[in-house]
Amino acid sequence: MHARSVVSVALQSVAYSVEDDFELSTVCHRPESMDKLQEQTKFTKKELQVLYRGFKNECPSGVVNEENFKNIYSQFFPQGDSSTYAHFLFEAFDTDKNGSVSFEDFVFGLSIILRGTINDRLNWAFNLYDLNKDGCITKDEMLDIMKSIYDMMGKYTYPTMQDDAPREHVENFFQKMDRNKDGVVTIEEFIESCKKDENIMQSMQLFDNVI
Repeated sequence: MHARSVVSVALQSVAYSVEDDFELSTVCHRPESMDKLQEQTKFTKKELQVLYRGFKNECPSGVVNEENFKNIYSQFFPQGDSSTYAHFLFEAFDTDKNGSVSFEDFVFGLSIILRGTINDRLNWAFNLYDLNKDGCITKDEMLDIMKSIYDMMGKYTYPTMQDDAPREHVENFFQKMDRNKDGVVTIEEFIESCKKDENIMQSMQLFDNVI
């Protein structure tokens, strides 16, 4: 798993689960703010209706707490333990830090992941990896992310994986991203490195037609 894979998996894991949910139904009860959401996101009204139906099907109360979020997410990665990665993902969606993710929170994040500009998507991925939100990614933060990804994907997915594989991938990530070798990766370094990587740029285009 190279640096590009680390960036891709953050977005793909969300996109794949949404792609499944999108097929649930085209009939739903529209929230009062649907028109406003259409203005604030890059989804059509029909897409928002379908997403809302899927969200309400899983979260009848209209909001999801972290425990429910983990349970829902585990359905998409039954071969591994996705709880830690789901925790990081929940933190990224819970932008107002109130301990719950509303439909609005969900759609705003999804709009960035699936329809945002390259800079928007890379900023979102960076925010996911910046666990303490101090504006830079440390090796410890990246190691936590890598371990959670391996746990989520399931060990049998990587039959030759050694126990130190996540740490090796963190070293590779920093060798590529930490341009000034100060031990942390800033948002500027992250975006610059990703934009120069053809494979990362190609992976970003995969999200354009998810829904």
